[in-house]
Amino acid sequence: MHGTHNTQLAERPSETDGTITRSQTLLFAASVGIIVTNLFAPQTLVGLIGPSLGAATSESGLVSMATLLGYAAGLFFLVPLSDLIENRALVLRMLSAAALAAAIASFAPSASSLLAVLFVLGAACSCIQVLVPVAASMAPPGQDGRVIGDVMSGLMIGILLSRPLASFVADAFGWRAFYGISTAALALLAILLGIALPRRRPLTHSSYAALLVSLFELSRQEPVLRRRALTASLVMAAFSVFWTAVALRLAAPPFELGQRGIALFALVGAGGAAATPIFGRAGDRGFTRPATVLCHLGLIAALGLAAWAGATAAAGGAWLPLLLMGASAVLLDIGVTGDQTLGRRAVNLLQPKARGRLNGLFVGIFFVGGAVGSLVAGMAWAWGGWNAVCAAGAVFGVAALVVDWVG
Repeated sequence: MHGTHNTQLAERPSETDGTITRSQTLLFAASVGIIVTNLFAPQTLVGLIGPSLGAATSESGLVSMATLLGYAAGLFFLVPLSDLIENRALVLRMLSAAALAAAIASFAPSASSLLAVLFVLGAACSCIQVLVPVAASMAPPGQDGRVIGDVMSGLMIGILLSRPLASFVADAFGWRAFYGISTAALALLAILLGIALPRRRPLTHSSYAALLVSLFELSRQEPVLRRRALTASLVMAAFSVFWTAVALRLAAPPFELGQRGIALFALVGAGGAAATPIFGRAGDRGFTRPATVLCHLGLIAALGLAAWAGATAAAGGAWLPLLLMGASAVLLDIGVTGDQTLGRRAVNLLQPKARGRLNGLFVGIFFVGGAVGSLVAGMAWAWGGWNAVCAAGAVFGVAALVVDWVG
């Protein structure tokens, strides 16, 4: 009996396993929300960053693409470490690197140097995906979806508020000030998590090289992972296409919004985050597939509504098309939020011992989609304006529906 007890302790992934408290859930949600703002703020700042550093309009998507590609790289090469070394120490090191990168970004003298440091910042921000599995491991049996949904609420609110926050700061102090504020926020967060974050020792006893090789094996073994990661990447591409280009559209006639107006518009989209816990609970109750299809249909409808809003604006008057554009943003964000929550829940239920690597694969693949979407947005805008942007986003949404049907 004594020997069995010792074995069980050795296999425990965390020193604090058990029911996660409300305060711990709030800590996780607030942490991921603060960290993720660095990934999406460039989407609303492209109109300022590009000209100030001498970048062409068609290259504006590169600014937003850099952090997303860096994030994907971090998910593939840094997050797997969460299955190898103690998670609290890993989070603190990555947060420290993120704070340093943000500080350097606030002084970047050229577009090339900014792109390089934003890539590093994105990679360090992948510590988000170390925090989410820690929260999932602390959830009571059968409530993984609820906890993941609650933490994802913080993540999605951070994603959606990052754009208005960055716009407000840039309007008052310039775009570099955003990264100065981010530096202070990340440093403060590292201190708070250093005090409050529970320790989590992984179950895996392997080398780093073996963990990286195992990513391919996990992808081959898990069809659910492949399907959910593919649809998530397509949905994220549509999301990035819209939010990278909408700031450019709103700055043009008849809207002619400044950074403050664009910030208020982006704030409207944050309402979509309210749906996150609903989708987490829908997954717990067995409605994953119909809820996923509904998300993808909603995304396609949102892009159609956005195209209509752009055409209505061309006919004269700005208030009605602005309302329609805001409605499309909310609907789009609900669709993306639901897909990410349902997909993350499904992936977290696959192999508890490999949660870090599974999350790294899942989120890394869908952020590659986001980076592609940012690049496509700049190209589509330069080629065919807002209609081309909406059409490109809708193509990604239709492709996600096709994957649903095949799956």
